[in-house]
Amino acid sequence: MTAATTGVLVILSFIFFLVLFLGGIWVMALAQSLEDFQAIVFVAGLLLTMLALAWVMRQSGSATRRHKNWTGSPTE
Repeated sequence: MTAATTGVLVILSFIFFLVLFLGGIWVMALAQSLEDFQAIVFVAGLLLTMLALAWVMRQSGSATRRHKNWTGSPTE
């Protein structure tokens, strides 16, 4: 069992993901109500959302078995 699969770290990682993901969506929605700098605020929200998704997919191995992606075997 690695450190990334222990209970407390998984919960903290999920909370961090949720804050980034929902925060990014909120920032994108906020951009619609601004009069100035709409594009900059929208892109910032988009980057937060992308960072949240990258945070989730950073770990090797999981239900998708990403740690075996590049072995070359077509049966994996």
